[in-house]
This record gives sequence, structure tokens and C-alpha cells, in this order.
Amino acid sequence: MKELNWKLLSSKYLFKDNWATLRADACQMPNGNIINPYYVLEYPDWVNVVALTQDNEVIVIKQYRHAVGAVILELPGGCIDPGETPEQAVRRELLEETGYDFQHLELLSILYANPATGNNRTHCFLATGGKKLQEQSLDGGEEIVVELVSLPKLKELLIENQFGQALHASGIFYALLRLQALS
Repeated sequence: MKELNWKLLSSKYLFKDNWATLRADACQMPNGNIINPYYVLEYPDWVNVVALTQDNEVIVIKQYRHAVGAVILELPGGCIDPGETPEQAVRRELLEETGYDFQHLELLSILYANPATGNNRTHCFLATGGKKLQEQSLDGGEEIVVELVSLPKLKELLIENQFGQALHASGIFYALLRLQALS
């Protein structure tokens, strides 16, 4: 099989912050071509979750996303904090954003947001048996509206292209396939 991996010659950080880091790499392709600079965005890994309550309703959220200047329909989720497992992060995010805790979590997929320029992964989960334990506990930069929808409504929203976040739409596809396999 033909070798496809590039050789990393050097890396230089141009910008570092909690939420984003920009790195310039010098790389050599297997054919000898040098790519310099090749920019890489480093982000923390993320989680998202299709969350079903005890009443078999799906939790969706709406929040303003400044980069696109719009309110987006999404799944609960967020960044994995240092030292957290994806499972711990998704449970924390669910509790903070929705006030719900869940009996069962299942990892459905691990996806890259944009592997051409970014290094992070998104862990997509299915949560079942959700019960509301508390009110939201949001970060200072969050304003989130929680809505409960039926599974047929979730499918309708997906088909109508109402989810503005591609990784959330992917997570919904995986969850719907998993739920179909279980029925």
C-alpha cells in the first residue's frame, strides 16, 4: 500500500488560548514536497448527545452562536474539560445545560469536525432514562432554551435541515439508526 502519512519537520505556535490554538507546521509529503506553513487549529475535544427522557422525549436546545450570528437548534453538549472522560463531560454538560441526569449512556461515534485544519474530535452519545434533577447551571456566556420533542418531531426537524451544527446532525443520524436497531 502506498505511504500517505506526512512527516512533521517542525511546529510553531502562533496563538494559544483556552478555546483555540493556532499552530504552523512544516511537513514533508511522501513524494518529497514540503508544505510550509500548514496551519492547524487545536481545540479541546467535544461531546454531544441525543438525550431521551423517561417519557421518551428528546431534549434539544436553542442558543445564539455569534460566529454565524444566528440562534441555532442543537443537541446538548460542549467541551471536554482537562482530566475528564467523554462520559463525564457529557453527563456534566447535560446537567448544566438542561438539569437532566440519565440512567444510561452509549457512545455512538467519534467524528472529526474538520480534519483538514482541526485536530479535535466529537464524541456523539445516546442517553436514555433522563430525569430532571435541577434547574440549569449555565456559564456566564450561555443563554440556552431547552425544548422537549418527540422522536418523530426530531426526525422531522432533521429532514427539514433545522439543525445548524453538522456534528449534531450526524449524532442524530447515528442515534436514530441505533434506536431503530434496538426496536
